[in-house]
Order: sequence, then C-alpha cells, then structure tokens
Amino acid sequence: MHISKSALIGFLLGISLFTSAIILNTNNFFMFFSLSSLLIVLGGTLASAMMSYEGRNVLLALKELGYTLIASKVNPNTLYKDVGTLIDWSKIARQEGIVRLENTIMIPEHELNFLKQSYLYLVNGYSGDKLKNLMLHQQQYIYERNLVQAKVLLTMASSAPAFGMVGTLVGLIIMLNSMEGDYSQMGTGLAVALLTTLYGVLLAQLLFKPAARKVEQKQDLEFYRNQILIEGLTLLSEGASPLIIEDAMNAYIEPRYQFNRTER
Repeated sequence: MHISKSALIGFLLGISLFTSAIILNTNNFFMFFSLSSLLIVLGGTLASAMMSYEGRNVLLALKELGYTLIASKVNPNTLYKDVGTLIDWSKIARQEGIVRLENTIMIPEHELNFLKQSYLYLVNGYSGDKLKNLMLHQQQYIYERNLVQAKVLLTMASSAPAFGMVGTLVGLIIMLNSMEGDYSQMGTGLAVALLTTLYGVLLAQLLFKPAARKVEQKQDLEFYRNQILIEGLTLLSEGASPLIIEDAMNAYIEPRYQFNRTER
C-alpha cells in the first residue's frame, strides 16, 4: 500500500489551518478538548449509522476510514499490466486454444475477484455476448455492493454536525439550569457547549466526507478497470488476434502507456 501524497497534503493542510487559528488567538489550548462532547458526537453518529445500515456495512465503512490516505490500487501502471496480461493470454489462446489457458495460467490469490471469476467464465466455455453479459452483471453487482460503504460514510457525515447541535443544546440546558442567576459563568459554559458543534463539523468535513468521496473514486476506477477487462476478455473469447486486442485496449489507456509490441 502506498500513501496518496495529495490526500496526505490535504489532511495536513486542514489540520494545520485549524491548529494555527487556535495558536494565533489563544494560549489556552485545552479549552478545545472535551471528552464528553466528543463522545456525544461519535456515539450519536455511530448509532445513526447502525440504525440505518447493516452492521457489516458500517464496520466496512469504518475500515475504509483507515484507507483515506492510501492511494488507489488502480492507476495507469496497473491498467498497463492488465492490458499486457490480456495480450499474453490472447497469444496463448491463439496458439493453443482457450482450453489451454487453464493449464498455463495461474491467477494470483490477491487478484480482484472480478478477474478470477471472469477468467473462470472464459475457461468454462462462455464466449461473445453470453460472456460479456455475465461479466457486466458481475461488474455492476460489485460496484453497487462496494458503493454502500460510501453511502454509510455520507450518512455519518450528515449525522455528525446534527449530533454536534444536540450536544450543544444539552450543554446549554445544563448550563442554564446550573447558573442559578449567576451570569458570570455563561461565557465559559457556552464555549463548552459549542464544542460539540465544532467536533461534528470537523469530523464531517475532514474525516467522513473525504473518506466517502475516496470510496466513490476508488469504485469508479475499479469499474473502469473492469470495463477494460470485459472488453478484452470478450474479444479473446471470440478468437480475436493479439493485434486487434492490443488496438482495442490501447483506446482505454493514456498514450504513453499504450502497447506497440505485437507484430503488424
């Protein structure tokens, strides 16, 4: 796994701007820390997510939070490798037949499920439109299934500020009830009450929303990669030559990564 430089810079920039604003305006940094306020926001947000989605999807969404700063597995280099793999497969199929692929090619265990399942469809004898339809259904299912995690994170992003307001209202009620006519403590009490709103906005804008968008971007890239695999495997199943597959695959990748190694 590789850290995404842009994501890391964005995260550090957001945190730096917030902390700089605090440092430049006050020496009392501890006024911005309240465990009870944080628990109200996190607890309420998690409760809302658990009530809206299945627990498994919530856990997967929380897991994705840890991958927000990780670069996507799909990039020009991986697409280049995918195209090279398809061209190599087409050469084997052209010389020895598709059945021989099963005996000469081993799919690594860490490969995406889509590629492994599509490969099984291919060696099991599916070809042309039948193979393409099977892969399209599988592609759409994987995309929609994994996109649920982004929906969970977006729900959490919308819930966090709302529970921040709830915490603020709770704090105001406690403050007003305990003042007993002494208004000198209103400023301090109000500051503590507003912390939950601050926490809710920060968590939504710097954690949950970026993580949701990252999941969406990752799934869009996976969808694009699978589209390339569908096109190449369909051509391969129809007996297309490596040259035709190479030209078709080059249309999906950047010019500097395009192949030009098949004899013409």
